[in-house]
Amino acid sequence: MPQLKPCPDLSVGGHGRLPFETVALVLQGGGALGSYQAGVYQGLSAAGIEPNWIAGISIGALNAAVIAGNPPEKRIQRLADFWQTICQPAIFMPPVEYLYSWLAGADVESRKAFSAFAAWRALVEGQRDFFVPRGLKPWLGGRQGTAESSIYDTAALKSTLERLIDFDRINHGDIRLSVGVVNVRTGHMEYFDNTRGPSHKALKVEHILASGALPPGFPAIEIDGEYYWDGGLVSNTPLNHVLEATPRRNTLSFQVDLWSLNGPLPENIYEVQERQKDIQYSSRTLSTTEFMANSQHYRRILRELLLKVPLQERSNDAWCQEAEKYACGGQYSVIQLIYKDKAWETQAKDYEFSVSTMREHWQSGLQDIQKTLANESWLQLPPAHKEFVSYDIYAADEPSRPALTRVAAGPISRD
Repeated sequence: MPQLKPCPDLSVGGHGRLPFETVALVLQGGGALGSYQAGVYQGLSAAGIEPNWIAGISIGALNAAVIAGNPPEKRIQRLADFWQTICQPAIFMPPVEYLYSWLAGADVESRKAFSAFAAWRALVEGQRDFFVPRGLKPWLGGRQGTAESSIYDTAALKSTLERLIDFDRINHGDIRLSVGVVNVRTGHMEYFDNTRGPSHKALKVEHILASGALPPGFPAIEIDGEYYWDGGLVSNTPLNHVLEATPRRNTLSFQVDLWSLNGPLPENIYEVQERQKDIQYSSRTLSTTEFMANSQHYRRILRELLLKVPLQERSNDAWCQEAEKYACGGQYSVIQLIYKDKAWETQAKDYEFSVSTMREHWQSGLQDIQKTLANESWLQLPPAHKEFVSYDIYAADEPSRPALTRVAAGPISRD
């Protein structure tokens, strides 16, 4: 676990409680890149910021469950235990592990070779207490069963999660937890949630495994007669699930992305594959944010117009009553943290599980959230005339990104 650097104290007794009813941590999928999210959470925790809602997909769901399933004083250590566990090679070879430690500080080309070899080992050997290859069986065809139709077996991950997560705490704790999945039969995106629906106070390890069951690598998970895959097949970010929640409340969302929409032009087939992944898995975050910014703007307009209608007319008019269901003067802030690739990373970055790389990802997340929290104004409600704002410490480096702040005419009425 990286050494913690000082963070501003934003807890009670520091700058006071954050002025939002909902403080959400939104975790994208991205496999081995997910330790970046652990670093982000470490920085938030050090600053006294404990989200009351965590939503995740794929590796984000696993990180979310580890956080929600432990008391605050143990969460960082449990995250470190989780990542140290799944980043161990399935077959321990001392000379190779020594080489890894040496290459961690080597030049870019040597690091590329190291990364490629570590990723190859993950594909061929699997990862200890995470997944192991099924051998030739998946490639022989025939009827193998839905739960066995995958390249790898993840039974070991189930045991790892059960060891590190207290599901009683998740189901009776004060953190809302949502994990995104896809129903294999219907193809529809769904969310398992510990506060509502069929999984209300009934989340279990299978729900978390389902959110990380990316085919064809990992098997579908059976829950109550249905089978589920990784939610990233439909949307790799649960941001819309958080921002569309009702009743609508003033919300601050820390959106932690593992894929960057902006990137250099590829110059070979491997860079093409890497760029394809970045675009495929990050684009929905941008479109979701743009859509939600516009939607909240229109809800605000509707509310301002309704306030101009006399109360008696609003009470008796069916159209006004219908409009009031959608009208909303709430304010939303989205703070984006987007992992930036290292110079030596390749198209295999999401399945390169070496310990040294994991630690670098973690440190990057910690550094980025510390830089982010230095902008204390971002942690306050938006100005009264703005209903949706988005912040990102790297936005200035990406001038092609559209502005996401929407401004409505006139002040928000506080009635």
